[in-house]
This record gives sequence, C-alpha cells and structure tokens, in this order.
Amino acid sequence: MTDLKDSLAVSLFSEIFMTDQLARNRLSKALPKGMELSHFSMLNHLAGLSEPRTPAQLARVFNLTKGALTNTLSKLEWAGHIHVTPDWEDARRKQVVISPAGRRARDAALQAIAPMISGIVDQIGADKVRATLPVLRELRIRLSEQES
Repeated sequence: MTDLKDSLAVSLFSEIFMTDQLARNRLSKALPKGMELSHFSMLNHLAGLSEPRTPAQLARVFNLTKGALTNTLSKLEWAGHIHVTPDWEDARRKQVVISPAGRRARDAALQAIAPMISGIVDQIGADKVRATLPVLRELRIRLSEQES
C-alpha cells in the first residue's frame, strides 16, 4: 500500500514540476519584451491588493530571499512600475505599491498571455480545470503550512 501511495505522490509532483517548467517557458515567451515572469507575478499580486505591503511580506508570499526580492523590486521601481516609500509609522520599514504605469504594464502582459492560457483551458475544458483548482489550492495551502 505504501508503494502505491509513494508512486501516486511521485507521479503528482512529477506532473506539477513538468507543468511548471513548461508553463514558465511559454509564459516567458508570451510576455511583452523586457518583462520577466517574476515582474509579472509581482505586478499581478500587487494589482489585487488594496493596501501597501512591506518587502518582508512580499518575500514571504513569494518565498524569496531578501536579495532576490530586492532585485525584482529594484527593476520594477526603475521601470516606474512600483513605488517604494517609507512606512510613516515605522521609518525602518518600506512600503510597496503598484504605480499606474505598473498597472498598465500588468494589463498589457495579461493581454499578451491571455490567448495562450485561454487556449489551453479551452483545450482541456473549463469543467476539468474548475474541478482541478480546489485540489491545487489545497496542495498549495498544505505546502505553505509546512513552510511555517
């Protein structure tokens, strides 16, 4: 019985890893020139927030080292896609928000990748994709709980 469960687990994660690699490759090619997948991911996350986030909060969400996050934020700030400002309640901290230019860049990236991701959903079928989402969401939640 353990062999069967181990085989199932290995198959599941093998599919996830291969899917991740293929998706990243296709998305990277579809993004507008100069935009990296990490930039799009950060802009997409920030676009859905109503409040600023600290770099530490963003590092936790994306499971990034401080150096990797600083690199991404620096490139986005240089491009004018985000604003990094002091936290007026605690001068030792900074706050990050998406700028109007960042929102436009994120929207342009979404338009660029939409045909590809919509096409894949159409090929698989919306019902199958909808049925898969709760399993993937639970897997993500359980993996993030084990990080803590």
